[in-house]
Amino acid sequence: MKRILYTLFLSAGISSCHHKIPQEKAEILYFGGPIITMEDASPQVEAVAVKDGKILFAGTKSDAERFSEPATKMINLNGKTLLPGFIDVHGHLTSRAGTMDAVDLSPEPYGTVNSIKDLQITVKNYIKENKITAKQPIIGNGYDDAIMTEHRHPTKTELDAISKTNPVIVIHASGHASVANSAMLQLLGITESSIDPEGGHIGRDKKTGKLNGKLEENASFTALLTLTEKMNKGKDTQAHAMENLMKAQDEWLSYGQTTICDGRTMGESVTLLEKAASQHLLKADVVYFPDYEYFKKDFSRFKPKYMKYENRLKLAGFKFSDDGSPQGKTAWLTQPYLVPPEGQSKDYKGFPIFTDETLYNDLKTLFKNHITAQLHVNGDAAIDQAIRVIKRLKDENIYKPELRATLIHVQNSRPDHIQKIKELGVIPSYFSTHTYLWGDWHYSSVFGPERAAFISPANSALKAGITFTIHHDSPVTPPDLITAVYAAVNRKTRSGMILGPNERITIIEALKAITINGAYQLQEEDRKGSVKAGKLADFVILDQNPLTISPENLRNIQVLETIKEGNSVYKRN
Repeated sequence: MKRILYTLFLSAGISSCHHKIPQEKAEILYFGGPIITMEDASPQVEAVAVKDGKILFAGTKSDAERFSEPATKMINLNGKTLLPGFIDVHGHLTSRAGTMDAVDLSPEPYGTVNSIKDLQITVKNYIKENKITAKQPIIGNGYDDAIMTEHRHPTKTELDAISKTNPVIVIHASGHASVANSAMLQLLGITESSIDPEGGHIGRDKKTGKLNGKLEENASFTALLTLTEKMNKGKDTQAHAMENLMKAQDEWLSYGQTTICDGRTMGESVTLLEKAASQHLLKADVVYFPDYEYFKKDFSRFKPKYMKYENRLKLAGFKFSDDGSPQGKTAWLTQPYLVPPEGQSKDYKGFPIFTDETLYNDLKTLFKNHITAQLHVNGDAAIDQAIRVIKRLKDENIYKPELRATLIHVQNSRPDHIQKIKELGVIPSYFSTHTYLWGDWHYSSVFGPERAAFISPANSALKAGITFTIHHDSPVTPPDLITAVYAAVNRKTRSGMILGPNERITIIEALKAITINGAYQLQEEDRKGSVKAGKLADFVILDQNPLTISPENLRNIQVLETIKEGNSVYKRN
């Protein structure tokens, strides 16, 4: 009898503790719509209570109401869907800010420049409408030979037809190549006697050997940095640069991202980010990865900043660009491109940026200092190099999986890479939008059917138990992670072909890749990436529930609101 009474008393005590009124009270309570948590133990909850920018409680509405008081702001979702804020693990915030003033040359579905003629008309109209003076330099951004009807890059001569006096340069959608007219080449000091820089190419006509205006990889990057310096010389450009950075930030917020990445910070962009942070202008968390080769001499200055947020800005590692772009045909492959780019032989396989020894020595410096890296690897030869070098460092007990080094893009992956990536303990981050935007190009011109079917092999990674993420690489595309999810789930090309159906993943798996997995990659899974008590109140509200609509309609989902630590930082009008 005593045991029964004791049990009843204990049960009552536990019940009393469970239902007692919490001492902490919520400032905000969200309810009235699906709340997708990304937590396997409780995938969906009815309500979320928020206090001091953190999640106080996530669970049933009745339990959540115990955290409310008269001052609590009650937000009814009215059937709309709340998720953890999206995490951008690889975009280029400062690059987007830097191209904000450029002429938009994007093709469909984001723009209207679908041919070289369209490009010429667009730039000419820009000159006329903006009353550009005769010698003022002009930068265009986003042309895409993979989608334009000619399926080739414009030439110096075709840009000369726009203007013989204005220096004109147009940047490829991938960011890995550009084309300049004669006036621009003269301004940049590129002549017929110029030689290729290390890790780059200066294009020449195959028949005449003369400059054709095309600049690839480091030749293009150097040209654009030189041009920026020339255009800004003697000008106070800081205020305008900051204005463009804020516009870029707002663009990311409009796509539901509460953590933003600057995946290859170069030039004055580090100073710009630091100034934005010091002035408390960052509405989202911004993680940046300086280009290691560019800032190698400044390593000691960066080291103390590693993984420490200061006014929402965090140095999250360093970036290495190991090769180029598959759609731009500069990625480094082991097998030739199906159709070589103009001027190249049938054996053309792209080219590397680094030797093994350079990459080894640079990564060794980072890993010995317990600092991680993002490695841009598109072609399978570049992936091989990254695996080879990191394995050597792991065998020497220098690389440790807890550093979570990341292979960025991993487009031309092979099946044998999967197990090697798992054994190394690195994270593949897939640019899944490739299957949608450039899948037809990869199938018919870049890789051919077999290799194209295995680009962004998210399902193979999933089955191997590898944590992977998905990114948008903006400004290669807009900072549009919803389309990246659509692409990973459907793998449908622009023509409607299913490219590699075995590599499709479920909607929830794709959503985890841009939330909880993204937090893991950035070493922030304890505070971000899911709706769970104790984590930051970083949310996105969508007009539809992605888990209940047809997968083919995912691209139609709109972000209604973005919330950073309980504060609304974007709301659709």
